[in-house]
Amino acid sequence: MEKIYFTIAGTKHHYGQEYFEPKMEVRLIKEPDNEYDKEAIKVEVDGLGLVGYVANSPYTVQGESMSAGRLYDRIGNTAKGVVKYVLPQGILCELMLGIVVGKERTVYNIFGE
Repeated sequence: MEKIYFTIAGTKHHYGQEYFEPKMEVRLIKEPDNEYDKEAIKVEVDGLGLVGYVANSPYTVQGESMSAGRLYDRIGNTAKGVVKYVLPQGILCELMLGIVVGKERTVYNIFGE
């Protein structure tokens, strides 16, 4: 199964990134009513709530990770990810995949809604 990576950006507007560590789980939640980005995916951590957003700009997406726009139609309303690396430019995470089917490689996330 193909691994899908994403970057958490905007942590400085919330709690910072000092508490992130590899293997930490994060929850992704689509935010279609976001006034700035209709493909916004917020990132939450248990006990803290909102900690940032999936990066959706060429300036914030790290390496070959997917932007929120590319990831948006591949997940359900919610999904889970796991922190792989804590970088100065953002938090690199791997999407916890469910089942991949069809030519469009749609991800049916068995971890979320």
